[in-house]
Amino acid sequence: MIANRLKIACIAVMMLAGCSSAPQSKWAHPPMAVPFQPTIQQQIQLARIDQLLKRSDLDNNTLAQVYYERGLLHDSIGLRDLARLDFNQSLSLKPDQPDVFNILGVYFTQSAHFDAAYEAFDSTLELNLRHPFAQRNRGIALYYGGRYDLAHEDLVAHYQQNVNDPYRVIWLYLVDLERTPDTAQDRLKQRYEVAEKQEWGWEIVRLYLGELSESELLNRIANESEDNDILAERLTEAYFYLGKIYHHNRDYQSALMLYKLALSGNVYEFVEHRFSLLELSRLMAEAKREQETEQSDS
Repeated sequence: MIANRLKIACIAVMMLAGCSSAPQSKWAHPPMAVPFQPTIQQQIQLARIDQLLKRSDLDNNTLAQVYYERGLLHDSIGLRDLARLDFNQSLSLKPDQPDVFNILGVYFTQSAHFDAAYEAFDSTLELNLRHPFAQRNRGIALYYGGRYDLAHEDLVAHYQQNVNDPYRVIWLYLVDLERTPDTAQDRLKQRYEVAEKQEWGWEIVRLYLGELSESELLNRIANESEDNDILAERLTEAYFYLGKIYHHNRDYQSALMLYKLALSGNVYEFVEHRFSLLELSRLMAEAKREQETEQSDS
């Protein structure tokens, strides 16, 4: 029981700084990119928008668009509270914006307000049934909300729109791991075999299938990325989806480090970065529940 308490305490400390009693693992010296920083162009654009909002001759539709664009800029540099304020302001001026409902749904998912997320994505699809991301995002929100059958319906429909997109296959696999774990690997392989496999993300699928080792994947990313931007983006994806597998297997310390690595590149606009903080919260809650169960059984 003392060992279990130490494990939970160590995970909690690692959330903030790192735990000296943790074993030296394969993640001790992982490949990393220089974290994204706000560019001069982004800062200039924000300044211009701030000046534009001081004008008194803009109608509501124009103001709504300006607030939406500033929200996207705030989101792209990680200022998500400011972004959410801008999106809400935009929506108050022009309520029929599917893109705004969609991004707010993602924000609700990140903060684990799942009912609000479902409503936001429903509103997006009511306004634009062909919205390219709302069905996927609703499926992911349903997955995080534990409604796996409904998540599967959304993600299957989204997958069928483009069977050559590796990320649609990956999210379906993650849902299958919860719904039908005995057949999840077979279904993943079937979807892999029928795809054209031209996008980089199929390397992650190959990892999941056991055709590629973790070190091979990370070495390829480190050696083949053309610049720091590509390196940061691919590492964000790789660390997040690696973390998902370790998390599923209840290797909480490895999953913890991988989610933190997924956050390290500051690739704020990627869903893998967006949901890493949510995964860290879930991980801590699961580790605590396991500790409480073990204590009650002892």
